[in-house]
Amino acid sequence: MTANEATCDVGVIGLGVMGGHLARNLGSRGYGVCGYNRDVDRAHQLAESHPEAKLTVATGFEELTRRLSRPRRLLLLVPAGDPVDQVLDSLDPLLDEGDVVVDGGNSLFSDTNRRFERSISRPWTFMGMGISGGAEGALHGPSMMPGGDREAWASLQPMLESIAAKTDSGPCVAWCGHRSAGHFVKMVHNGIEYAEMQHLSEAMLLLRRGLGLEAEAVADLMSEWNEGRLGSFLVEITAEILRTPDPESPDTPIVDAILDRAGQKGTGRWTAQAALELAVATPSITAAVDARVLSAQLELRKRAENLLDGESREPLEDITPSDVHAALLAGRILTWSQGFSLLATASDAFDYETPLPEIARIWKGGCIIRARLLDDACPALESDSPIPLVFDEPFRGMLRETRTACRRLVAAAARSGIATPGLAASLGWLETLATARGGASLIQAQRDRFGSHRFERVDDPGRLVHHDWSRSP
Repeated sequence: MTANEATCDVGVIGLGVMGGHLARNLGSRGYGVCGYNRDVDRAHQLAESHPEAKLTVATGFEELTRRLSRPRRLLLLVPAGDPVDQVLDSLDPLLDEGDVVVDGGNSLFSDTNRRFERSISRPWTFMGMGISGGAEGALHGPSMMPGGDREAWASLQPMLESIAAKTDSGPCVAWCGHRSAGHFVKMVHNGIEYAEMQHLSEAMLLLRRGLGLEAEAVADLMSEWNEGRLGSFLVEITAEILRTPDPESPDTPIVDAILDRAGQKGTGRWTAQAALELAVATPSITAAVDARVLSAQLELRKRAENLLDGESREPLEDITPSDVHAALLAGRILTWSQGFSLLATASDAFDYETPLPEIARIWKGGCIIRARLLDDACPALESDSPIPLVFDEPFRGMLRETRTACRRLVAAAARSGIATPGLAASLGWLETLATARGGASLIQAQRDRFGSHRFERVDDPGRLVHHDWSRSP
């Protein structure tokens, strides 16, 4: 192959569902794409099935790099973990000055930092980029969250903007910060996604089991709510799901035919772990992760229901669908507040320089948590509030409107035995935040009593003192 034959604009490594659809998306925008897949037959099948993409198939990494015009741009869509390192090891000796390799998978941000540090001594540049929107988004326009070298981002920007989802605020892709910021932002996106999905599952239980509504009626409510402030992709597909009949029993909604056991790939758990390390409270996300863990223990839950479910439960009284709507709205605002607080703290701790308003903007389209209220979040995040959104209008006003309904709903759900761990955790975070004097004074006294850890007095803050508990009555 001669230099004149190196005519492809971008290489895509990993042609599974996401990689294959991104390759087709790039081809539809006029880019010459060279694809490589470990299963070469699958790559050829993709190229033959979609000739409009004009996909060139490489049978190895050497051929792939030879076919790319310089500076080379390579996008990795391989499983997170060792496969990413294996691909980088193979590419390393084949790359030159100015080449850019982008990991577009769901990699753990600390792995991205490690790979970034390795690339500093190489002529080529490594970037990590979160991609959200699933298979449909990858094909028609995802939300993309690149992080790393600014110059590398500038070289990729026109191409990424061309394939990104578009909203009235522009293409849903932006530089998210230095080093591993892109994968950190995507991780937090997924943590928020966990919480919102948990809230919607609890809302379904409250409406169906608590208020006795049929699935179709709940779908109608979700569709109605989707036209207002709750409008979002997740509410939209929840209505769609609840209307879908079971093909094997058309009189039954398909949701009732699905085993009550949720899976997870780890990004929600990573978010909760990162929040703990950075001392940021994210109970909405943590509760959602815990709920998925418990859901996986289906047989244990069946046994527990038989052994522990003997107590009488009160009916779900004095609750209306509007209360559920209020709880979902508040839950969304509070989850976003926690997520953006985590992003702000991580940006300071890791020197990411993450632009929070831009993150809200690129989440307006393409991604799983896209929602109408993000229009209001963008300007609100320009402020220097200590807790994003909660202190800012219009969100502060919405929380004032919904707080009483949330309290009523969570209390009624507890009395009726309907578990609402996500909504309860969100409300608990708000109530704790909005309570100037809670129970922490007792905790400090306990710590001093058993461990002489000392405490601060109200009348002398800043000075640590120890009480002689042996002289207490």
